[in-house]
Amino acid sequence: MQCVAQLRTSWRDPVEVLSAFAEEPWAIGFVSGGGGPRGRWSYVARAPEATFTGAPGQDPFEGLAELLGPASLSLADGPPFQGGVAGLACYELGDVVEPLGLSRTGWPDLAAGRYPAVLAFDHELGEVAAVGRGADATAAQAQAERALAWLDLVPEPPAGGALARGLSASDPDAYEAAVAQVVARIHAGEIFQANIARAWSGRLAPGAAPFDLFARLAGQSAAPFAAYLRLPGLAVVSNSPERFLQARDGVVETRPIKGTRPRGRSADEDACLARQLSASDKDRAENLMIVDLMRNDLARVCAPGSVRVPELFAVESFANVHHLVSTVTGRLAAGQGAVDLLRAAFPPGSITGAPKVQAMKVIAGLETPRGPYCGSLFWAGVDGALDSSVLIRTAAFVQDAEGWSVEARAGAGIVADSDPRAERLETEAKIAALLRALEGTAA
Repeated sequence: MQCVAQLRTSWRDPVEVLSAFAEEPWAIGFVSGGGGPRGRWSYVARAPEATFTGAPGQDPFEGLAELLGPASLSLADGPPFQGGVAGLACYELGDVVEPLGLSRTGWPDLAAGRYPAVLAFDHELGEVAAVGRGADATAAQAQAERALAWLDLVPEPPAGGALARGLSASDPDAYEAAVAQVVARIHAGEIFQANIARAWSGRLAPGAAPFDLFARLAGQSAAPFAAYLRLPGLAVVSNSPERFLQARDGVVETRPIKGTRPRGRSADEDACLARQLSASDKDRAENLMIVDLMRNDLARVCAPGSVRVPELFAVESFANVHHLVSTVTGRLAAGQGAVDLLRAAFPPGSITGAPKVQAMKVIAGLETPRGPYCGSLFWAGVDGALDSSVLIRTAAFVQDAEGWSVEARAGAGIVADSDPRAERLETEAKIAALLRALEGTAA
């Protein structure tokens, strides 16, 4: 049983702190924007004591469970994440859950590190907690002091101007044709819904780094599940508004997003668009299908009768769009933990479709491998706690001899009465904030 120690100090900005070592392999940050009960905590960590990267022929979930190790105690007055594993689950990890023969690119299905030292930023109290774990009290205290020392590192100033120029978008006509094909397959009874995405790609400007985009997004359009991960030769920058799975004290929550409207140009237009979204039968039906899917996924690992839907069709507003969000909860059954929960529900239903497996087959026939997009950045504590995002509003970076290439995608949930042009415009509304940040243009 590990020991845990905590040291508290005054507030620092988590993005600024992370900037000092953001280019180190395995540097990671979960930075919550917007406040509220889901935006209280941010986390920063570096230099894990062990790592796991899934390889062909392995079960990545078993590797993750081994990396996490046995359950241990946590501090009652500590943050939700008090050390454990954190990392990336790419979309194609779903091929392990339900073998579909999905193609891969250079991204691992799963990559995670075990972090014995973590900085936790309490937005509500305006404090920073340095948390350490070790075999005994002395070792735990040393790890907490190691994390506290990260606050003394010199932050890197963010880059100015354009981070990328001339990003190319996938063919809009081809996307509309793909939407029309999916609508036809829905009418034929093959599926009820599928989330189909478009891609934007290009290269970062010389001297620009992935973290520059993360810092800029945090300042321009902060999101509750923003996250950053630097891997060797790879990086993920996410400005996601969507929670995938949370577990704490055995209680599970997922908050699928389905239904979107752009923000208005005036307060009156903005309120009108939000009302339209709330009243839309199409968007409610789309949302309800995914709620039912997530209820079924949670029921695989939750106690019988414990899965509930306490909130349905809530309108939540973000920097660029309004979304329709529902909440599904449950209680983990005896013997089930965070890794079991991830396996049961991956990939997120909101970005696949219904039925999930057949929707994934449709997606695979229309898109190139997604990699990080529509996967998850997550942390899992040694005390059984878990939180994770859905990797939408996300850019994936690959490093080569000439610098960094970047790809970002945006998708739309296609249902029986979807209009191809309207769905294409929805993808453009969703990607707009990320493109503005990359290209250095004003809103």
